Amino acid sequence: MASTARLFDLERVPEVLRPLLAPERPWDVLGALDVFLADAEAGDAPTDDTVDAAPAEPASVHPTAILDGWVRLGPGARVGPFAWIRGPAWIGANAEIGHAAIVRGGCVIADGAKVGHASEVKHALLLPGAKAPHFNYVGDSVLGSGTNLGAGVKIANLKNDGSEVLSAGQPTGRRKFGAALGDDVHIGCNAVLAPGTIVGARTAAYAGAMLRGEVAADSIVKHRTVTDVVKRR
Repeated sequence: MASTARLFDLERVPEVLRPLLAPERPWDVLGALDVFLADAEAGDAPTDDTVDAAPAEPASVHPTAILDGWVRLGPGARVGPFAWIRGPAWIGANAEIGHAAIVRGGCVIADGAKVGHASEVKHALLLPGAKAPHFNYVGDSVLGSGTNLGAGVKIANLKNDGSEVLSAGQPTGRRKFGAALGDDVHIGCNAVLAPGTIVGARTAAYAGAMLRGEVAADSIVKHRTVTDVVKRR
């Protein structure tokens, strides 16, 4: 079973966020996320000057965007037109919340990460440089540094029968857990990740693939469909 330490390189994570990755199992990061956000909202989390970034401009919020509840915006962060952020939410330096994006349920979007057009991120941690840029759903999940989701990628977080999510046969103790994607993972367009999926660092998946269970680091998940081209009659 992949551990949090094998999925994510702490050296790529700002010091202020490293406690989020202290749990041994990746699904337990979600509990650490709740604690971090509660402390931040109460004013007990480390201050902004501990973030490893030196942005050149202040945060900007488009006039049509909605910030609901406690939302921390790091310097250089950008919130685009018609975006909705429902706190608690911690948005890092130079992070981007794009047009019509939704961030809700308690999220940390780390430095330089992106939630793009019409994407929804719920109760999730996006580490530095992670991207959910186009029409994505990311529920109750952790995306490693530099990880990218192709357009239309969906990470499911709830089983059809609502029972406990298992990860590679191991109980998580959670009714909702989507996936943990290690650093520099690339998922092709319109792929779907089942609840409880773990993807090792530097793995790539073809467009349209269906991922479940545990996928080892440095793998390629291939998905090929058979297409027939015939003469019109």
